[in-house]
Parts: sequence; structure tokens; C-alpha cells
Amino acid sequence: MALFGLFSKEKKESLDKGLEKTNTNFFNKLGKAMVGRSKVDEEVLDELENVLVSSDVGVDTTVKIIDAIEKRVARDLYLNATELDKILKEEIARLLNATQPDTAQGYDLPKVNGPYVILVVGVNGVGKTTTIGKLAAQFKKSGKKVILGAADTFRAAAVDQLKLWGERTGVPVVSHGMNTDPASVAFDAVKQGVEQGADVILIDTAGRLHNKVNLMNELAKIKRVMQKYIPEAPHEVMLVLDGSTGQNAMIQAKEFMRVTEVNALAITKLDGTAKGGVVIGISDQLSIPVKYIGVGEKVDDLQVFNKYEFVDSLFKKN
Repeated sequence: MALFGLFSKEKKESLDKGLEKTNTNFFNKLGKAMVGRSKVDEEVLDELENVLVSSDVGVDTTVKIIDAIEKRVARDLYLNATELDKILKEEIARLLNATQPDTAQGYDLPKVNGPYVILVVGVNGVGKTTTIGKLAAQFKKSGKKVILGAADTFRAAAVDQLKLWGERTGVPVVSHGMNTDPASVAFDAVKQGVEQGADVILIDTAGRLHNKVNLMNELAKIKRVMQKYIPEAPHEVMLVLDGSTGQNAMIQAKEFMRVTEVNALAITKLDGTAKGGVVIGISDQLSIPVKYIGVGEKVDDLQVFNKYEFVDSLFKKN
């Protein structure tokens, strides 16, 4: 498993810095749990379980990790407590291996007939519109023609924010303003994308999860109208989650999966929290690829998720 060389030095430093609070919090708790211990026994495993749960890894995923370590302790008969970091790192990497693709796709897109359409969903406040803007900037930087659709028409701020990102990045934004039909915006964005030979179309949507029936109907309608131009659209439904909310992000994800088919995740705001362990739990419990993580304010701080680099930064000794 190659942990290094997959990112530029700058991106790795940004990732390390973005996960610094999680890293420090985790090792502080782990250090306190290990004080005075010389071997991995039942008491140590109980302490480790508490550390993982309190680091927002989640109960179910924590149980999997503890079970795996228990088996290794039983097999090897004796494990020194100083080896626990290494074993824990290996088990977390193994969990991520099960759900994350071996190679990060980056800003390359699968070959499709016409533009690649990404429908972006998520509740208000998670950084959805900002994530779309940063993605647009990075797709454009990689040489792609991008179009944005401002279909979160229930919030003036969302429409205005997306327009601002369009101006900042030089990417066209299809908008009908506030309180207009979101499906109509999506239809026009896809139509324009096809006519102008766009490579990728990103559609922002409303995040009113408290009204699930309406949201389900709205997303279904958006999909139907887009398919008049591109039968396979959307090629991707990306759910944006706020990592700083910890296990609430997991609850939100499960709620969204009840109203629409989600096949990609972006987890934002990891730099402002010590709850980065939630990435492990979400990846394990939902079995949906985490494609992007937000580790800072800059455009380049929305990074392609690389499981090897993530684990390395999580366990980095400062």
C-alpha cells in the first residue's frame, strides 16, 4: 500500500493541516487511554472503543474495528500496547479499502454520451453551493467546459452565491431566479450543456429534508426533465455532508438515501472540527464512495479523497 507520492507536496500539507484537529484529538485520547499499559488486553480494548466512538467513527464501525483487533490479539497471543497505533491504522485502511476505489478518479470523468451530469444534494448549511463552485473551478482548471444550474430556487442566497462562483470562475450559470421551477432550471442547464458541447453540468438543488415527500417529488421531476435531453442523466447524485456535525452527518445521509439514489459523497468542513473520524464511519456504513473532502477555505482545499493519504494524515505523528 503506497501512502506517499499520490498527492503533490502542497496538497498533502493542506490535508495534514485540515485534519490536524482530528489527529490531535484522537492521539490525545489514545495516549490517555494507554497510560500505564504494557499490553493490549480487554481493558485497553474497552478504552480504545471509547476513543473511537468519541472521535465520531460511529458505534457500528467501532465494533467492527475492535472485533478485528481482538482477533489479532488472540492470534498473536501478545501484542505490545505500542503496536496498537500500527494495528489500528491497518484496520482502518482495510475498512476504507472495502468501500473506496483503489485509484482516486480526480477530475477525470467517465466517458458518456454528451455532458456528464452531476446532481448535487444536501441540506442547507453543509457547504453545498460552495462545493459546487469549487468543483466547477477545478473542473475548468483541468480543461473541461463546465455549466452550472441554479436549481436551489427556494433560497435567494443559493442562487446569488452560485452566480458569484460563476463570475469568479468564468463558468456560465443557468438561473431563473428565486421561487421558480427547479426542474425548469435543470432542463435549461442540460439543454444548454448539450448545445454548447459542455463536458460537465453541475446542478444545485434545494435541501429541505424536513419535507421529504416534496423533496422526493422535486428530485424525481428534475431527473425526468433532464432525461429528455440525456436519457442517462444524472450520471451522478452527489450528497454533500458537513463533517463538523459528526454523527448527524450520518443521519442526514441515511435520510437522503431514502428520498433519492446517492452514489457519491463530498464531506466538507473537516478543517474546523475534531470529528474527522466520521469519514471512516460514513464510508463503512453507507458503502458509497467519498469522492471529495473539504479541508480548508481555498478552492484547492476541496480535495479528491484518497484513502491512503487520508489514513496517513490521520495517524501522522506531529
